[in-house]
Amino acid sequence: MYFYQPSQGHGLPHDPLNAIIGPRPIGWIASQDAVGHTNLAPYSFFNCFNYRPPIIGFASSGWKDSVRNIVETKEFVWNLATRELAQAMNETSASLPQGEDEFAFAGLTKAESRLVKVPRVAESPVNFECRLSQCIQLTAADGTAIDSWLVLGEVVGIHIAQSLLEDGIYQTAKANPVLRAGGPSAYYSISEDHRFDLVRPDARRG
Repeated sequence: MYFYQPSQGHGLPHDPLNAIIGPRPIGWIASQDAVGHTNLAPYSFFNCFNYRPPIIGFASSGWKDSVRNIVETKEFVWNLATRELAQAMNETSASLPQGEDEFAFAGLTKAESRLVKVPRVAESPVNFECRLSQCIQLTAADGTAIDSWLVLGEVVGIHIAQSLLEDGIYQTAKANPVLRAGGPSAYYSISEDHRFDLVRPDARRG
């Protein structure tokens, strides 16, 4: 077994952490500031954390525009990044001057949300309208504050393309989501060919 202590470096050509914890869903986050300037950025530290109410979250290394906007307005929108939108999603990771619009830069269309003021990515087949529930600065085990921020939001509205619902069941693979992997450029997609099913064991057994 290869062993290393992260605090002392990994000793490998590239940090393996992101490749091990992966592939990871992408937090494609739309936000806007108090005067209406929009921002759109992908975050690879993203997931869903609760069912009822539904809570999703992403972590930002540094106090970036997305975090500042969300803390300011208490709203954001998550947009599903698909294989067809992968290049546009990647374009929105560019470090643009503050106030420059990533929607326009990536050639994406803004769609009006129903419950929040932040626009959705019209081309994305799934959007979550969210209200901020918590913004937490991360700390190390010894309590030292880290310049990373976990943003958690309650999902108050969900948009799903009708084509992704079959007999009322959402078809994950049909959406063709893209997932972030390790290294500077690796992504993966999923397909129905790789699906397998497991049924939870009955806790009363044995």
